Amino acid sequence: MSYDNLLIVLAVAAGVPFLLATVPRLPVPGAVLEIVAGVILGPAVLNVVTADTAVQSLSIIGLGFLLFLAGLEIDIRQLRGPRAGLVSVGLVGTVALAAIVGWSLHAGGLVESPLLIGTALVATSLGLLVPILKDVGAIDRPVGQLTIGGASAGEISAVVLLSLFFSEHSSDPGSRLLLLLSLVGLAVLIVLASMQAGRSMWLSRAVEKLADTSAQVRVRLSMLLVVGLSAMALHLGFEAILGAFVAGAVLRLIDPEAQQTHPRFHIKLEGLGYGFLVPVFFVTSGIQFNLGALFADAGTVLRVPMFLAALLLVRGLPALAYRAAGLSRAEVMASGLLQATSLPVIVAAATIGLKLDAIRPENAAALVAAGLLSVVVFPLVAVRLLGRSHHPRRWRTIKSPSTGR
Repeated sequence: MSYDNLLIVLAVAAGVPFLLATVPRLPVPGAVLEIVAGVILGPAVLNVVTADTAVQSLSIIGLGFLLFLAGLEIDIRQLRGPRAGLVSVGLVGTVALAAIVGWSLHAGGLVESPLLIGTALVATSLGLLVPILKDVGAIDRPVGQLTIGGASAGEISAVVLLSLFFSEHSSDPGSRLLLLLSLVGLAVLIVLASMQAGRSMWLSRAVEKLADTSAQVRVRLSMLLVVGLSAMALHLGFEAILGAFVAGAVLRLIDPEAQQTHPRFHIKLEGLGYGFLVPVFFVTSGIQFNLGALFADAGTVLRVPMFLAALLLVRGLPALAYRAAGLSRAEVMASGLLQATSLPVIVAAATIGLKLDAIRPENAAALVAAGLLSVVVFPLVAVRLLGRSHHPRRWRTIKSPSTGR
């Protein structure tokens, strides 16, 4: 097995942060640059790198780890209390609009699977929103809390829908729903068992003692959880990404205050993900991006703004419900734009759709291109709307946006 292609992919992943540091005014997230670099270096343009077995294997793991980190961002506390009603109204509106848009495009002969398109439009890049809202000092304001709650609900819904209806391994949707409940039940048991184990003084002391040694026991237990739930998801007939996403959510439930009590733990997980695995996924997505299909005809190119407008409609319009919480017009518009920012789940949906022949290559390329534009354009406009009460760090440099985080 040759590692030449993997070497080039990792060189791109290492070079992108330096490019962003060299051109600090470049308003492009790392994820976009990694995908674009993959397109340029891949078969579509220069043909100096291909997605061989080693690259594809790490890319699949990277996608799973990206969904694990997305699940780790889910704070269930944002989905309850007084804001839960508004978040629920927004989610219902999103799902309804996604169904309308999907079926309308299908009826017009523009897409193959209205369900796949609708599912792709439901998601939000949750991990990207947190650093943006922190930067503008809005993370603890109602606009920040509602935006994060809405993004969490959308992310969960999209991953579940994608797993229920688009899997190479599953049977009919009814059976999948029962199997999904089994996976959720297993996750609940893991949470309860972990909380019970956490009451053991001996075990707690052992974890604390080994956490920052060469044993890195918290990281090892987390990897066991990710792989275990991913394997269980596959055995139940779902995509492994569902198990990885659930693993992140489970870990957040088990240890909700981890970032305060032992912050180095999350830094280690993010280092493994954003420093290694996730960039491989995005660069590989660029290598496999069908540029020829995107520019095959003018009609395909025009689908990029069409999908971008669909994202804004499906995810942005329901933010109007947040006016009931006293948000200003500018805050509502900013929340809508941030909720319409999406990339990782769109890339995952396009990848799975191509495998299942549920989407044509030209539509997959246009959909991913729309996602790329959304993470470039929408946050920049949203930041201007929210205003800056202090001089924060640039949002692109807080979390490697190579995650969409």
